[in-house]
Amino acid sequence: MKASSKTKIQGFQVVEKECIWMKAGVINFRICDSAYDCNRCAFDKGMRRAMGIDPAARTEKVAPEWAAHLQKKFAGADRPCRHSLTGRVQAPKICMLNYECYHCAYDQMLDDMDLSPSARRPRTVLAGGYLLAEDYYYHPGHSWVRIEHGGRSRVGLDDFAACLFGPSRQVTLPPLGAVVQQNHIGWSFQRDGREAAVLSPLSGTVLAVNPDVQAHPEILHEDPYHGGWLFMAEPTRPHKDLKNLFFGDQSRCWMESESEHLLGMMGPEYGGLAATGSRGIRDVVGTVDRLDWNALTERFLQTVTRPPAGG
Repeated sequence: MKASSKTKIQGFQVVEKECIWMKAGVINFRICDSAYDCNRCAFDKGMRRAMGIDPAARTEKVAPEWAAHLQKKFAGADRPCRHSLTGRVQAPKICMLNYECYHCAYDQMLDDMDLSPSARRPRTVLAGGYLLAEDYYYHPGHSWVRIEHGGRSRVGLDDFAACLFGPSRQVTLPPLGAVVQQNHIGWSFQRDGREAAVLSPLSGTVLAVNPDVQAHPEILHEDPYHGGWLFMAEPTRPHKDLKNLFFGDQSRCWMESESEHLLGMMGPEYGGLAATGSRGIRDVVGTVDRLDWNALTERFLQTVTRPPAGG
């Protein structure tokens, strides 16, 4: 179940890129394993200690220490933007503010864009009849995490759960600023008077929610890995939390096992679907009458169904 301790944080846009200290020419070689989340990077803190700088002394109004090295390395009007150096943006971009990113409108714009839907769709693979997005982490309760630039995390519901429970009529998301905890209820969805709660795949503070899903809950069923994302969070313990999630081949093996278990619950007439390699049923609870909603939430979402309001 657990991800390998050697697994680096991998994201949708930034994977295995060079550390900003390497880009600045301070060290010869190091690969960033924190998605450029320098504020919580142990290596970054160690570098500042080695240079005689108090790691706790950084403020938003002071340029980080690597900026001074970039200023020396790239002189004149052709300084490359740090986001071009780290691969956050593909097109060449010139820094006009001498790496004083804390008052850069472009830097702020990129942060704002991170809180919006990504223009790029993830690549997906089929496992047990259900889609898995590559480079996503998966919780055993069928929620997912995608690590983005700066360590922020985008969260959603996977294709298996979306197909299992079918189109939602309402999605209740945590409010901005709320603190979610891994393995605790993070949000819920409703259909035909029935509600299901979903466990949060990580711990952190909610930075943004997806208004499109709140206005049109069916997006969660139609496009769970892209347009149907649910919220963005600033994680509090990303390395620890990710070790408890599935990733890569582990995700595929787990999803195939989940699919087999579901087929067993659906009945013998559905057993042959596993061998076809085709997509699973898109609305399981709406198709198979014998399935009990409460049993499905307890088995696959690992939560106990709450009674409807007034019930």
